[in-house]
Amino acid sequence: MTMSSPKISTDQASRPVIRQLDSGAINRIAAGEVVERPASAVKELVENAVDAGARRIEVCVADGGKTLIRVTDDGCGMSAEDLPLALSRHATSKIDGSDLLNIHTFGFRGEALPSLGAVGRLTITSRPTGEDAAQITVAGGEMGPVKPAALTSGTVVELRDLFYATPARLKFMRSDRAESQAISDVVKRLAMAEPSIGFTLRDVSGGGSGRVTFRSDPETGDLFDALRGRLAGVLGGEFSENALAIDAEREGVRLTGYAALPTYSRGAAVSQYLFVNGRPVRDKQLTGALRAAYMDFLSRDRHPAAVLFVDCDPQKVDVNVHPAKSEVRFRDPGLVRGLIVSSLRHALAEAGHRASSTVAGATLGAMRTEPTQPRVFQYQMDRPSAAARSASYMGQAPAMQPVPPRDTGFAEFSTAYSGRVVETPPVPDMRPELETEAPEPANLPLGVARGQVHENYIIAQTQDGMVIVDQHAAHERLVYEKLKKQMAENGVAAQALLIPEVVDLSEGDSARLLEHAGDLARMGLSIEPFGAGAVAVRETPGILGNVDAKAMVLDILDELIDQGESLSLQARLEAILSRVACHGSIRSGRRMRAEEMDALLREMEATPHSGQCNHGRPTYVELKLSDIERLFGRT
Repeated sequence: MTMSSPKISTDQASRPVIRQLDSGAINRIAAGEVVERPASAVKELVENAVDAGARRIEVCVADGGKTLIRVTDDGCGMSAEDLPLALSRHATSKIDGSDLLNIHTFGFRGEALPSLGAVGRLTITSRPTGEDAAQITVAGGEMGPVKPAALTSGTVVELRDLFYATPARLKFMRSDRAESQAISDVVKRLAMAEPSIGFTLRDVSGGGSGRVTFRSDPETGDLFDALRGRLAGVLGGEFSENALAIDAEREGVRLTGYAALPTYSRGAAVSQYLFVNGRPVRDKQLTGALRAAYMDFLSRDRHPAAVLFVDCDPQKVDVNVHPAKSEVRFRDPGLVRGLIVSSLRHALAEAGHRASSTVAGATLGAMRTEPTQPRVFQYQMDRPSAAARSASYMGQAPAMQPVPPRDTGFAEFSTAYSGRVVETPPVPDMRPELETEAPEPANLPLGVARGQVHENYIIAQTQDGMVIVDQHAAHERLVYEKLKKQMAENGVAAQALLIPEVVDLSEGDSARLLEHAGDLARMGLSIEPFGAGAVAVRETPGILGNVDAKAMVLDILDELIDQGESLSLQARLEAILSRVACHGSIRSGRRMRAEEMDALLREMEATPHSGQCNHGRPTYVELKLSDIERLFGRT
């Protein structure tokens, strides 16, 4: 009797077998999550230098970081015994592992260095105080021995041939110019987060010492002085001149930084820098809060500029949501959002009628003086008559007549061709009436009205210059602010629907919408539950007139899902108020008396946000006397 071998089912043969990956594959997978491009490697290495207590950090790159990234710092350094451990996965000096939320440093997972060593050629040279320098090299995940080296202090991390061990990743790299720009953006963001540290970015693609593409020396002074100095160097002096200091705190969460005036806006969201506990982040909840704070001051195609720092207890925020730690999750996102919106709107209100200085700069730039040329009294011969031509044949010269130059002034034109002086009537002086009735512009920010141009622009004299006011845009903003104040004080009048409109939703969407029923009711939209997964709209804002209630509810729900807060209804109400203000304001083409113009200027000075119209454009332009004199070549 023979024994037959057990049969293996088809399911057992095709079943996948679980295997333990080797360390090289693990590191390459981790590198795919942490190191997306050369800028990601620069970010990890510079953050390590900051955590090491460096006061000066230099970054050298070649070919957009593809062939060389070298980060040199003067931090605490690492000993020869620490170097192999630093290249091991999940080895870090940042945390002890007992509390993964109590994080006060940039890096803490211990994956950056081994990941970089798995996909490139990594060399680390370091020297702590009081010890000898040492060096270790790892290429494609293969670690070499620790060797003695020469180094004064700190650490030098050199990464060559990034992604040579994973050549497929090189196909996804962008041009050297694009990668260099991404590296520059990373360094600038970290420079803004650490004003007390000096940063230098150098491009050594051509060999030698290369050229410095960015440099920012350490700043001194208190928090706001140091940050303002750093922002002036990174973002330019125009931003610091037109930015408002932000400092607010609520329930243990502090918001600091600078936010630009609405008239200093951008065509894209390229000047928005957000930090959480000193860490640069790109979080849509925070950017949504920033957008909401400026919603009433900018049109849809304009974006605010701001550098904001949110600081709170590390227990209140999870920074380990994303492998690159670019996103965060707050325990109470509503608290942070409300702090950002209220703080920025309060700062913008305190700015009053102030507009950005770039408005005056653009105005001066549009004024071009004509090139001056020496005046020459020209002569020209009149077309000779037949008699004159015949006289010329007889040897007689034609008579020459003087012709005034093309750019003759008023005094020269007062003499006619015949030589007789023409008596010109004196120009009536309109100033005495204004000067006798209007006060002096000593302590008036917008000055005293001196006249009106084209029945639309008010010319006012300030203590050190002049102001040009768009009377329609300015009064439109004033009326709009009054209407908003009335709506806030008296609420939004609601109109009851004869037949409530039922909107069918899922149970989850219905519950999410009903959570905000109280806020919607204060804006005139009354909803209530209507069976499972449905809501009934009882009232809509009266100022909106006939409105598609279902479409409005769905728009609000979409915003709640995407941002956690809905602003669409408020935006609609404010859009209606803006249109009402436009029709109720002083129209272009209306002549105004001196007292009316001065009254408008005084009201602008006392009304918040009067420096820009309802669409974010400036309502006035201020020109300093020194700038005006420069236009006429008097300085």
